[in-house]
Amino acid sequence: MASFAKIGSNNKVIEVLSVVNEVLHDSDGVEQESIGINFLNATYRVDNVNWKQTSYNNNFRKNHASVGGTYDEDRDAFIAPKPYASWVLNETTCRWESPVDLPDTENRYTWNEDTTSWDAV
Repeated sequence: MASFAKIGSNNKVIEVLSVVNEVLHDSDGVEQESIGINFLNATYRVDNVNWKQTSYNNNFRKNHASVGGTYDEDRDAFIAPKPYASWVLNETTCRWESPVDLPDTENRYTWNEDTTSWDAV
């Protein structure tokens, strides 16, 4: 299945839909984003909707689109909503990162925004 994000004002992702891969194939059997966009516009009887293909495997556009996230045109990337005020965007991955590294991966932690630290669960 191919996925497409419907982009609203301020480049916010307002919907993510799935389309059968075969719908995107051109006459040579090559997948084309534009064919998927035309299919969605015809199916939902809309014009001038900003659709962008997204990937569950993060093969392109950095991350899979999520409702409430944004599409960054300059980076050609989907960015999830910022989880905490103190977190910063990794410019390479376009993912939010805590200002303090997770202590270890053997234990469970939750982020404490008040202390900007990880608390053991």
